[in-house]
Amino acid sequence: MRFVLIGVASGFYGALLGVGGGVIIVPLLVATAGFAGREAAGTSLAAIGVTAVAGAAFFAFHGYVDPLQAALVGVPAALSVSLGTMLQQRIATRTLSLLFAALLAGVGIELLLR
Repeated sequence: MRFVLIGVASGFYGALLGVGGGVIIVPLLVATAGFAGREAAGTSLAAIGVTAVAGAAFFAFHGYVDPLQAALVGVPAALSVSLGTMLQQRIATRTLSLLFAALLAGVGIELLLR
């Protein structure tokens, strides 16, 4: 049931706020399900594949998807996954946690200042 609730939270907030599901899934898997950071990241990426298709279809139905811009962002992102994964395997878990926290804090501050 815990994982279902994480999925509901991820889908709801991802669609409502346009945030990547990993921003919600990774911390919840670590905090509530006892996942290690790497396991949470991998599980999150697998789950996001499913939600990304559903979310994109719903937004496209309402006319809010620019396919060219999506490809210009998505293709390089997909190609850079292997580099990010290789680097992640070489960085200490604590460092990864701090980097993730810094990213979230930075985005939060940026949103508050707008």
